[in-house]
Amino acid sequence: MSIEFEISNKYLRSNRKNIIGVSIFSLIFAVITLVTVLSVMNGFHKEIRNSILNAISHSYIAEKNKDLSNWQQVITKINQNKQVIGSSPYIEKYALVVSDIDARGVQVRGIEPNLEKSTSIFLQKNGFKESDLSKSNIVIGEGLARQLNLFIGDKITLLTPKINSNIIGIQPRFKKFTISHIFEAGTREYDSNLVLIQLEQAQKLYLMQDKVSGIRIRVADLFKAKEITNNILASLPGNYYGIDWTSQKSNFIKALQLEKQMIAVILFLIIAVAIFNIISTTTMVVNEKRTDIAILKTIGMTPKRIIKIFFYQALTIGAIGISIGVILGIILAINIGSIVNFIELIIGFKFFPDDVFYINRFPSEIQLYDIITIIIGTILLVIIASIYAAKNAGKVKIAELLNNE
Repeated sequence: MSIEFEISNKYLRSNRKNIIGVSIFSLIFAVITLVTVLSVMNGFHKEIRNSILNAISHSYIAEKNKDLSNWQQVITKINQNKQVIGSSPYIEKYALVVSDIDARGVQVRGIEPNLEKSTSIFLQKNGFKESDLSKSNIVIGEGLARQLNLFIGDKITLLTPKINSNIIGIQPRFKKFTISHIFEAGTREYDSNLVLIQLEQAQKLYLMQDKVSGIRIRVADLFKAKEITNNILASLPGNYYGIDWTSQKSNFIKALQLEKQMIAVILFLIIAVAIFNIISTTTMVVNEKRTDIAILKTIGMTPKRIIKIFFYQALTIGAIGISIGVILGIILAINIGSIVNFIELIIGFKFFPDDVFYINRFPSEIQLYDIITIIIGTILLVIIASIYAAKNAGKVKIAELLNNE
């Protein structure tokens, strides 16, 4: 261990412990805040992403400029890809849901129940059974049911843009359905706007014969959905195109990433304030130890070695603050849900009421990349601050100091 490091530790244990303690505490608090907030944001983003993917699937395959007729053969070909978990045909159209009290425009999805369960996780989580879509049954979202005051067993009418022309005149096509199941996808976009009917019923209602809009696909690795989709398209003979979830929700994903980046930048300003405390502390210690510095110079210690003393001191403060901050931040992020629940119990107020938000808890996901970025970024700031503050020690002039003394 060098003499410079030993002297720096001695100065850390000097009578300025309270000031040094404030510097360490401010850095610990800043790092804890950054780790916890980024972990909570990761958790929220994951919850939102999963809720959306449960409803929209990982990828879609369709035929260009027309409906898909040979969908059975296409599914067989798609399922040969080992990275595909499941695939199912779908019909995606629009209609007007008419109840006894009101009407709402909705997105109608015709599905094959026995195949759809392999691609729609939200149906599995909501206790959906294949019999729920037998004959003229319909499955609706919890939000739509609440808006129209509908319950299982109620009857509704689907009014489509398609028309019938007969001796009576031109009439829109419509059909009555019985509500057999109410699902909760976890996002308002689908809970309030999506209804499910049997594929055959959708084909009849929209005059599509045996055709479908396309094929929904669920893959093993959702982050490789684009690559897998391109591989599937390359294996299919014909004029097909594919859209993966990253393309379909690209603006939404970019918005989430930008939000996280902006929050990280703002929170790093808290760390910058803590770094200024380190600079202030080191500068005060330098001013307090000017006599010691003069003595060290007198006995032959070079300015560079003196700078090292105070550089090590500032670096030690930073290392202690970062280490404790990261550890406590990880602990807080892991237990944030329980802590928030305890606070809610004490104050009698829920931060995320069930009747307002779909996510009624504080999810948290610690990502190694974030932790490494926080550590490296904070260390760089500490090093820069340490060098800046320590340089003042090397500028102390012996003659000037002795004259003042």
